[in-house]
Amino acid sequence: MNITKEVKHYYGTVLQGSKDLKTDACCTAEAMPSYLKALMEHIHPEVQSRYYGCGLVIPEALDGCDILDLGCGSGRDAFLLAAMVGEQGTVTGVDMTEEQLEVALRHQDYHKERFGHSQPNTRFVNGQLEHLQELDLPAESFDVVISNCVLNLVTNKSAVLKQVYKLLKPGGEFYFSDVYADRRVPDKLRSDPVLYGECLGGALYWNDFLGLAKSAGFADPRLVTDRPLNIEDPQQQEKLGSIRFYSATYRLIKLQELESSCEDYGQAVRYKGGIPHHEQQLLLDKHHIIETGRIFPVCGNTYRMLKETRFASHFDFFGDRKTHFGIFKGCGTDLPFEHAPANPDSSGCC
Repeated sequence: MNITKEVKHYYGTVLQGSKDLKTDACCTAEAMPSYLKALMEHIHPEVQSRYYGCGLVIPEALDGCDILDLGCGSGRDAFLLAAMVGEQGTVTGVDMTEEQLEVALRHQDYHKERFGHSQPNTRFVNGQLEHLQELDLPAESFDVVISNCVLNLVTNKSAVLKQVYKLLKPGGEFYFSDVYADRRVPDKLRSDPVLYGECLGGALYWNDFLGLAKSAGFADPRLVTDRPLNIEDPQQQEKLGSIRFYSATYRLIKLQELESSCEDYGQAVRYKGGIPHHEQQLLLDKHHIIETGRIFPVCGNTYRMLKETRFASHFDFFGDRKTHFGIFKGCGTDLPFEHAPANPDSSGCC
């Protein structure tokens, strides 16, 4: 099976709208916050009807950012982001399906007017994600790269992750949603055109994804949200058997020399607020929900993810790296050895 050809056919011809999907893998179940609901009222109905994402890929603090949307499709996320970045920011969408890009291009001026911009701050490029290096995308030119349920459709996922790393500015992030499996999907299912088009056949085993992300340079992937998927179509469920699938959103931050584990240097941060729509707290990842005004102890990596990125101006920072206190408690890694004897005077030999 020619995966690229099949995906283009599935999303360009077979699917004429979200209602044609056979599973909920390419559907977003997360509750949309009120500020995004308000923006959605400005998105053209045709663009909305051809949306196949599986998560909310609208990170925080986007004003003035330059964003790259991989697998932008008809442009729903790209146009939402165009409103968030404002006239000083830009959104570049890349997709290989002509029928989808035609929809996005047809409605550029519509969204410019709806968002009150003097000129469009979006552009759309026809290209394959495995070959981003062949497109007019300068290295280190994007603050944020997003993708919504597209990486699973790509055959060479490692190549995409490595190119994303090159395209991001230092301190930039890849914020994306995708589908993952609880085990490696058998080859016979990977060659099923329906399962592949429905974002299941090409789903990565979650642990393989973490390995690919780290190999690409993203040393400390952060899980933001996740949910199990329901395969309600009996025919597709029978093919898949006991394999379980999840939709998950990850944040991969481009910082050199991040440590492989969460190390404790006695550091802490305090969120000052100021990020629009996130005044009360900032969700960095699933384990770091940082309330405004609270002194929040963090590991060395998290400290850097906040201090050396676009979030820095919204935080106060405490501590340095002069003293190491071992592994950071509560981050899933602890001392692998047996605890010391209760009696410190006891001998180690019989």
